[in-house]
Amino acid sequence: MKKINIKPLGDRVVIKPAPAEDRTASGIIIPDTAKEKPRQGVVVAIPAENKETPITVKVNDQVLYAKYAGTEINIEGVDYLIMSEKDVLAVI
Repeated sequence: MKKINIKPLGDRVVIKPAPAEDRTASGIIIPDTAKEKPRQGVVVAIPAENKETPITVKVNDQVLYAKYAGTEINIEGVDYLIMSEKDVLAVI
């Protein structure tokens, strides 16, 4: 995975969302308007260590996050989400 040049502040983490499913299990193609937002991804950046707000996830952790969590950002043509660590529900 390419290293990105962004350092989140406070308790925020940067996540690269998993791609949305474009076909059902039976092979039906899902149009863009009906695709559900992915709710899992990979942590690509965390803030520098801070004793006041320790971060429990690490870079390259596969995580599940809240459905409408985070702010979408685009860096060098790649979409990412930046969100508070409290919106991360689990490490898988």
